[in-house]
Amino acid sequence: MVKRAIDILLSCVALLLLLPVFVVITLLVMLTSAGGPFFRQARVGRFGRTFQLLKFRTMRIGSEALGQITVGARDPRITQVGYLLRRTKLDELPQLINVLVGDMSIVGPRPEVPQYVGLYTEEQRQVLMVRPGLTSAASLAYINENEILGRSPHPEKTYTEVVMPAKLAMDLAYVQEQSLWLDIRIILGTARKLLVG
Repeated sequence: MVKRAIDILLSCVALLLLLPVFVVITLLVMLTSAGGPFFRQARVGRFGRTFQLLKFRTMRIGSEALGQITVGARDPRITQVGYLLRRTKLDELPQLINVLVGDMSIVGPRPEVPQYVGLYTEEQRQVLMVRPGLTSAASLAYINENEILGRSPHPEKTYTEVVMPAKLAMDLAYVQEQSLWLDIRIILGTARKLLVG
């Protein structure tokens, strides 16, 4: 209950403070490529329930049909503005709405698409016992994930066999050790990564 109350408070405050940023990004996305400003995608949340994750749109319309994996600068589906949004993680800001409505938490394992959740082992599925998060220790460790996949000759294989299992191991550790203090450390680590690099 305490964590949920903190999620509601932080997401409300952040949404109010960042409203001008939302307006600017919305205009940039709409003026530089065809389509709406937001991207919605089915992700798997707590207890295996699916929900619609929100992002600012960074790819051209119809790009998702060409595959889930994106590979940074060399992925032609990503728009010029989209690449900047991804580099700065500003494309993730609409997920504050997911946090506010209860689909997500500020801190928790990053939500995955159903296709990849289907590959989880029974042990790995334990990450679904908590709300997925806007940030996590795993997402900080793999903040340059797109660049890692971009260097791979087989991005999909690298993701499912190397990156995803490593992230899930960190997420499992979070599920077992979660505490308010750990969440604060992850939030501070995220702020430092985003502001300092």
